[in-house]
Amino acid sequence: MRATVLVPLGADAARHAAELDDIAAATGSSVAYLQLGSPSLADELDRLAAAGATRVELVGLGLGAPTARSWLSRVAGHWRRSHPEVEVVVSGRAVRGTEAPLASPAWEDVPGHRHHVLVCRGPRCSARGSALTASAVDDELRVQGLGDDDVLVTQTGCLFPCNQAPVVVVHPEDVWYGGVDASCARRIVREHVVAGDPVVERRLPRALGENRA
Repeated sequence: MRATVLVPLGADAARHAAELDDIAAATGSSVAYLQLGSPSLADELDRLAAAGATRVELVGLGLGAPTARSWLSRVAGHWRRSHPEVEVVVSGRAVRGTEAPLASPAWEDVPGHRHHVLVCRGPRCSARGSALTASAVDDELRVQGLGDDDVLVTQTGCLFPCNQAPVVVVHPEDVWYGGVDASCARRIVREHVVAGDPVVERRLPRALGENRA
């Protein structure tokens, strides 16, 4: 039995799940996700192996995304090391189980960043332009000469105040922002992250639960 799996590479791919499922149904394939989606690539490979698949071709979907393409090979190689009986191919190239491992000494310790910036990439935030918000955060951090050791940026699933989309959160101050377009994202980096002054006109009220200080 041979199978084909479509693997979207973008962080917000899961919001296109319905369209991806339609494409998979039309092409006799299935869909699996590297991140923020279900089933995961490992789970889908497990399912296909249990169903008797002897060859699985993985097709990465997305323009560019070199880092994600690298992770596609890493995850596939990690899985195949424990399933050598199943042939796995990524974009026409055989996965041999000798690909770079998932673990690395560089990823052993908790990052020492001063700030953690969360950019919501849930369905509503993505529909309202949070991809541009995330890009603007990254661009302004580069302009300011800040890297992962200074500011860790994480694109997340839904953070819930969807009417305020796009939503950005800055820790450790626990400051929530709404309506963060690209221009505002750059201001948040310059004024809040670098200078320590929150952008008050975009700050959202934050009510703590009864059992929280």
